[in-house]
Amino acid sequence: MDDAAFMTLALAQARVAMAAGEVPVGAVVVRHGQVIACGSNAPIATHDPTAHAEIQALRAAAQLIGNYRLLDCELFVTLEPCAMCVGAILQARLKRVVFGASDPKTGAAGSVIDLFVNPRLNHQTRLQGGLLETECSALLQTFFQERRQLARAGNNP
Repeated sequence: MDDAAFMTLALAQARVAMAAGEVPVGAVVVRHGQVIACGSNAPIATHDPTAHAEIQALRAAAQLIGNYRLLDCELFVTLEPCAMCVGAILQARLKRVVFGASDPKTGAAGSVIDLFVNPRLNHQTRLQGGLLETECSALLQTFFQERRQLARAGNNP
């Protein structure tokens, strides 16, 4: 599989989140060219502010491998990670992160701040943004448009 195929799988996870009423963000962890874990946003359903798609996928991958260090793993996520998720990514020591849509409000991979470029950190993770950006952005835009329409109709979810 190639990067676009992995991001397509992350988009499928984002749709799972959307169907559950969560912000549609999905993530997959890849090791040696194989998907080993996936996650979708679930903070509302789990009452857990840390239940972002990235964290869900990292937890599942670490459990599978039996180690919190995911040295030979890559993460594909539909939205630019926030500061919390970048912190977890750096702790996991992922070799690469690929994201789809930029997040101008909370993105910590270049939009608001870039936590990946600090040379004082003991681990450097390669970063690539903008993969299938149009598809990733469209899913988020659709979700928030629907939420605004429901709110205007008095059906605030």
